[in-house]
Order: sequence, then C-alpha cells, then structure tokens
Amino acid sequence: MISIAEIQHKIDFKTKPLGALGDLESLALQICRVQNTLSPQLIEPLIVVFAADHGIANEGVSAYPQDVTWQMVLNFLNGGAAINVFANQHQIKVKIVDTGVNKDFENIEQLISCKVNYGTINFLNQKALTINELVQCFENGRGVVKNHLASNNTNIIGFGEMGIGNTSSAAMLMHCLTDIPLKNCIGRGSGLNDAQYLQKQSILTQALNFHKNIDKHNILDVLQTFGGFEIATIVAAIQESYDNNLLILVDGFISTVSFLVAYKLNPKVIDNAIFCHQSHEGGHALLLQYLNTKPILNLNMRLGEGSACALAYPLVKSACDFMNNMASFESASVSNKEKS
Repeated sequence: MISIAEIQHKIDFKTKPLGALGDLESLALQICRVQNTLSPQLIEPLIVVFAADHGIANEGVSAYPQDVTWQMVLNFLNGGAAINVFANQHQIKVKIVDTGVNKDFENIEQLISCKVNYGTINFLNQKALTINELVQCFENGRGVVKNHLASNNTNIIGFGEMGIGNTSSAAMLMHCLTDIPLKNCIGRGSGLNDAQYLQKQSILTQALNFHKNIDKHNILDVLQTFGGFEIATIVAAIQESYDNNLLILVDGFISTVSFLVAYKLNPKVIDNAIFCHQSHEGGHALLLQYLNTKPILNLNMRLGEGSACALAYPLVKSACDFMNNMASFESASVSNKEKS
C-alpha cells in the first residue's frame, strides 16, 4: 500500500512552493489514495445520465411540463444538450439510462432501458416507490455499472440526471436525512417565479406533514417515500462504483442528494467522491457543508445532466498530470527552499 506520507512527499517535492497548487494538490492526493499509486491515471471517463419522471410534478412544483423529461432524453441521444457538448469537448463518453420516463422509446442503441415504471407515485399522500420498485432500481443501478465495466477499463464515472420535479424529491430526501429545515432545502428548480416557488414550498410542506411519522433513520424507507427512480438507481450505481474502486464524479443538487443516500448507507463512499461544483440551486451549498466537502467549481449553474462533471474533468486530469509530468526539485536540478 502506498502511504499518504509517500504521496504527500511526491507532491511537496515538485518544482513549486509548498501548497502552491492549492486544491489541485488535495485532489491529486485523493486520487492517488484511491488508486493506490504515485502515478495516477484516468481511463476511459464516462458520464451516465439517469432519467425518470415524478408524480409530484403533477402538483405544479416545476416551471416545465413533464413532457420535457422525455424530450430531453431524445435531445441527449441526438447530441444536442449541454452534457453532449461538454463531454465531446473533453472526449468523455456519455450513456443515457431510462429508469422511469413517462414515454415509450423506440429501440435506440444508445439508450439503456432500465424502466421500472412510467414515473413515480405522487408522494403528496403516498410513498413514491413500492418496495419492489426500489429493489429493481438498486439492481438496475449496480447492473449499469457492472455491464459497462465488463467491456471497458473505465476507472472514473460521473453521475448526472434528468427528471422534471426531481428537485422536489431531492429536497425532501435532504431534509429527512440531514435534519436541515425543509425551507432551506427547497430551491427554484428549473426556474420558478415567486408565486410558483411559494406553491412548491406549500406542497412539499403538506407532503412532509402527511408522512410525519416516517422513521428518518430508516434510509431505505425515506428513499422509498420521497425518492425517484433515477435517484434510487444512482444510489446503487454509486455503491457499485465504490465497490469497484472507481473515482466518482458527483454533479449538482440531485446527484449530491443521491450521493447522500449512498453515503448514509456506506460512509466510505466519500473516499472516492469528487464533488464537481456548487449548484446555484437552493440547498446545495448546505448539503456540501453537511458532507464536509469542497467542490471544484462554482459557476452559479443549476442545469444537472452531469454537466459539471464534464466541466470539472479537465481539472481532475490536471491533478493527475502534474503528479506524472511535473519535475521534482531533484530531477530538474532546482534548488529547494532552504530549511531554517
């Protein structure tokens, strides 16, 4: 096993002042620890976008109609979305997974079908998922990662999502699993105006009151009550990625809430997690604080799709490249700082 001291020594003796590369040094240390090496590599990077619909969307908690979910899935498949543009820019593969979109798609080669149902149940007065649906999501999430790894040497996977109404689901999960006040977990999602934002707060408060007897320590019950098919599937995909010692790129608010669930089930997953940005969505900054982690970027984005994974990837690669290619004081015959 490579020790932390060995990794830090290599970082410290690069031709730079101690700590001069700031957070890139911490990132390099993390990657080296995960890969157990002094020469880290990023192999066949992949971003997986999980899509699903939500019953709560029928309550007017989103600025967009539910049809946007399936329309955006087709946009992903046609290469026209932001995630396609940014991933292509950095030679990152993208896979799209239908976990529960309210639409039947033709047999499209690029689309992985893991459809559990045509959207979740409205959690305003019922559990969002049945127990069988939750089990299926977990099997599907692990299966997506297993099937990809069976034919690829990928060692870094990013997680994105698409689903009208999923910020409502994420806000409920965040509140229940962190005890952060619900009002601080609710954001404007896809761009709600003031009246719509108040409506969203009211609806989610009603849902919380209906499920007031929920055992917040029962992680799976909380997920079944307020989760989404894409969120539950990401949870399992993160678990499988950790079990295979992959680097895990976490996107924005919904992906971080999915990570939160996985973290509650196994706190060790945070060792492999790289948080790509701080979303402009309400609650994300508080959630990152709760997880005691620092994101790579803060661009006031709130798009989802795994977009921040693609944008942050070059910096993750830079952390690897300086470890591998930057000269040391000794190799470059550069005088190091004199010890006092």
